[in-house]
Amino acid sequence: MRITSLIENTSLSGLPVEHGLSLYIERSDGIRMLFDMGQSALFAENASRMQLSVSHVDVAIISHGHYDHGGGLRRFLELNSHARVYIHREAFQPHYSLRENGLRHIGLDESLRHDSQIVLCDDLTTLDSHATLFANVQGHCCHPVGNRLLFKASSPTPAHVSPTPSANDVIHDDFRHEQNLIVEEDGKTVLFAGCAHRGIVNIMQQAQQVLGHAPTHVLAGMHLVKSGLDEQAEDAFIAQLAQHLMQYRSTQFYTMHCTGTSQFNKLHTIMGAQMKYLSCGDAISI
Repeated sequence: MRITSLIENTSLSGLPVEHGLSLYIERSDGIRMLFDMGQSALFAENASRMQLSVSHVDVAIISHGHYDHGGGLRRFLELNSHARVYIHREAFQPHYSLRENGLRHIGLDESLRHDSQIVLCDDLTTLDSHATLFANVQGHCCHPVGNRLLFKASSPTPAHVSPTPSANDVIHDDFRHEQNLIVEEDGKTVLFAGCAHRGIVNIMQQAQQVLGHAPTHVLAGMHLVKSGLDEQAEDAFIAQLAQHLMQYRSTQFYTMHCTGTSQFNKLHTIMGAQMKYLSCGDAISI
């Protein structure tokens, strides 16, 4: 399996970047998968720069209902007319982030919800004999503190997306719309998580329940940015997270995007080579 980063916040190879995530997965059985699409058409432009074809993708997944993971959906549908796009059925609900100037809509383009290529998923979806999606992760270990800034519409069926909702229009996001991908191939089990808003430790525990064993590899944004913690408290949180991850002694971790580079450096200092960074343009073979 070869995994190439089309979109990530940083690049060592000189590719243009944006705040977002998109991973191109080439399985050894010939199936090509796209995990997330960044926030614009840039994922497709970078794919072309790396001689990868978005039009040849067989299966696409959007991990959750935020623009930096599904903003490129319209462009994907323009370029690829056959791949099914798997999105949790709650992902098209309005989602918001609290900024200095108030709440900002950060959701998906709801007008695409009924496109014929879209498959709305429940909490466990089998894609094929090698790939599974799961959502509604339980557990409370090391929840990202930055979640406090993220909200969803208080009504499950709002009449419209409000660009400036009031406090009565929103509630804290519970991330029911966040789904994670497991790919099993050639004796390896790879877990993909877009932002791990439910907590990467909890996601790994649920993946283990689905699989019956721990994943051999994890590629995940871990949403450690915008914690609001002072340096001492953040260091303590990251150290606690690292200790939980290091209990999976045979698992190799790659992180990216919303983990943050300084937060990655702290994880790497504790975990060593067990924790690596995957930037835009990087490719790994598993």
